[in-house]
Amino acid sequence: MNILVTGGGGQLGSELKALSPNTSEHRFYFPDRDELDITDPVKVNRFCRENPIEVMVNCAAYTAVDRAQSDAEAAFLVNREGPAILAACARDIGALLVHLSTDYVFDGQSSTPYREIDPPSPLGIYGRSKWEGEECIRKIAPSHLIIRTSWLYSVYGHNFVKTMLRLGAGKDEIRVVSDQVGAPTSAADLAEAILSIIARYDPECLYRETYHYANEGVCSWYDFAVAIMELAGLSSRVHPIGSDQYPQTAPRPHYSVMNTSLVVSDWGLEIPHWRSSLEVMLKKLLSLEDKGKSSDEREFCVKGKAVNVICKNVLK
Repeated sequence: MNILVTGGGGQLGSELKALSPNTSEHRFYFPDRDELDITDPVKVNRFCRENPIEVMVNCAAYTAVDRAQSDAEAAFLVNREGPAILAACARDIGALLVHLSTDYVFDGQSSTPYREIDPPSPLGIYGRSKWEGEECIRKIAPSHLIIRTSWLYSVYGHNFVKTMLRLGAGKDEIRVVSDQVGAPTSAADLAEAILSIIARYDPECLYRETYHYANEGVCSWYDFAVAIMELAGLSSRVHPIGSDQYPQTAPRPHYSVMNTSLVVSDWGLEIPHWRSSLEVMLKKLLSLEDKGKSSDEREFCVKGKAVNVICKNVLK
């Protein structure tokens, strides 16, 4: 199959690109924004017809949660209008659209893991734009899979894990919010899950489903930071604080744990625990350094010798 991955330079897109050589039966396309702007219907339709695309995986998104509060037009353009354009193209060419969404579609008032059928109630512009993007897809694309995920991290791009490692390398103490609870998700695990789903995709069938995918287990950002320091062998002390002590422009859901049983039962997936996946990611950072990669894959590891030493502690 011909598979288009939009947002290929992000965390998930980069993980899909890294795994793509392992699936030689498919041909993948990872155009950058200059090659394919998902908010331009002419470019989208031209690209998908010239390369006849059978599956689209939309990883492109406006993810600056705080900036979205004052830049709503841009957030809705990418997170709502872009998916609507992809959905229309998928409809016209008979392709499956796999779209990535977020736990931020929920308000965090639940005390039990959110199910796919629970009503969304986003708190900020980012969550609202992602929810409206979902709704556009449901209305337009005859065949689609929407996958919501949470707290994504990877060896690629910028994320919480890399931030904590950098802070831990240079600070004796760190303060991290402890009253926001969720599930960290390895982008590498999610990429493998998506490829597993695509491998079982039947072009003769129509798919109209929403799924939740996050690594197993539950923790707060504080718990996550403590685990990062421990696995990386860092001595920096992590102190728990409340959200009111770390004010941010956009409100965050205090509880965004998602029930993943549906995607597991429908597609036979095995989802690792977040802590084991975190350890795998940290080891991969060291592996990229040791292999001497010159691309942005190793942008984190080359920041300084201190970080390299930290990563090596993971192998002990």
